Amino acid sequence: MIQNNLVSTYSELLYLVGIFVFILGTALGSFINVLVDRVIKGETMGGRSHCDHCKKTLRWFELIPILSFFLIRGKCTRCHTKLSFEHPLIEIITGLLFVGTWLCVPMSSLILYWGIVSCAWVIFLSDVRYQLISDYMQAAFFLGIFLLKIIERATFFSLAADVFAGVMVALPIGLIFVVSNERAMGLGDVILAAIIGFALGIVRGLLGVYIAFLLGAVVGMILLIGKKKGMKSAVPFGPFLLIGMAVAALYGERLIAIARALGRW
Repeated sequence: MIQNNLVSTYSELLYLVGIFVFILGTALGSFINVLVDRVIKGETMGGRSHCDHCKKTLRWFELIPILSFFLIRGKCTRCHTKLSFEHPLIEIITGLLFVGTWLCVPMSSLILYWGIVSCAWVIFLSDVRYQLISDYMQAAFFLGIFLLKIIERATFFSLAADVFAGVMVALPIGLIFVVSNERAMGLGDVILAAIIGFALGIVRGLLGVYIAFLLGAVVGMILLIGKKKGMKSAVPFGPFLLIGMAVAALYGERLIAIARALGRW
């Protein structure tokens, strides 16, 4: 009986902590919405949030993550311009990313993982919105991964091997960047691929890039068939690299084992 009560209490506590983590993530998601635009446009982070259309400063009840969008019925209270559902969606996804990270990583490095995930999410969104990746966010993303490796007791030789892995993983993207004269890939994609290699190593890093190419090809074909994009239309590749990185990080060993098993048949 006592054991059942303890299990029930623990489950309730875990549930409450999960809700708190989700709310924390949505609050950061609201900040990320602003950060993506201001970093790409070279604006400072100072000053209060404002409507993108009429430039009026938002009031406190317009700044509540997720809820504000529905409280003001998806319109600016001053100019009545219809707002994009993208904003609450990003807040919800950020909250879910925070919860997923909390469930998957050690508590000792949770805050650092949250920082890494947030940087990756900003890079993802900025490439989707503007087809640009901020050098500052790339640097922050790399720094977070570097600090994580230091915490995990990386040595000079292991870090040197990670740098080599970054160069090797970035090589295919770099060749496309040079041969296409920046038309097929941007420098930001090359740097991002190098960071992925540094984070995951050569094998899983190349797996992540391979997954990115597969996803990019599938999405590109869907957009082409649906006439959303033309043959010469640009499709941001950074988001595919980040999705490939996530898949390789979470399931890389399993996918590599499956590939090796199939290779023996």
